[in-house]
Amino acid sequence: MDTVARRAALAEAVWRVVRREGLAHASVRNVAQEAGLSTGSLRNSFASQSQLTVFAMRLVAERIQARIEAIDVTGDPVDVAERVIAEMLPLDAERLAECQVWLAFSAQSMVDPELGALSGEMHQLLLRAFTNIVDRVAGPGVDRPLNAHRLYALVDGLILHMTLHGESPDRSRAVIRAHLDALAPTG
Repeated sequence: MDTVARRAALAEAVWRVVRREGLAHASVRNVAQEAGLSTGSLRNSFASQSQLTVFAMRLVAERIQARIEAIDVTGDPVDVAERVIAEMLPLDAERLAECQVWLAFSAQSMVDPELGALSGEMHQLLLRAFTNIVDRVAGPGVDRPLNAHRLYALVDGLILHMTLHGESPDRSRAVIRAHLDALAPTG
């Protein structure tokens, strides 16, 4: 297994431990055991627990971003925006796992400076993404910065509701669609 694949496999082992036992149990020892490696072997890929955790959080963001970049952006801007946002929502097992892990890392980022820095970086990236969505969708006279924040907050809230409370994917998609339709010019 090459270095990139090994690091990704270790990050996925972190995700499994976090989903099963919580972030507090994602120790080097537990993650190595989950990955079927010795702790020394894990330390060859990541010198510290913090490096491993930051890498695992960043991998969630990279996978979401890769799916978004693969979306065909031609066609109706509202349809495109809906497809982009759908890649962030926990609509299947893979995306649910990503959201569960992301939420655990986000909570930890309040007390872990390295995760906090990454969380801040991801926040700015997401805000730019929602700003781009609003810029493509919104009609004239729409307060674009305000609505970018509003859309971001709506998607964050839906992710929480879907991940923590099992909110219906169909209902969540309908909420997103209604919001995007309200932003779009009529006519």
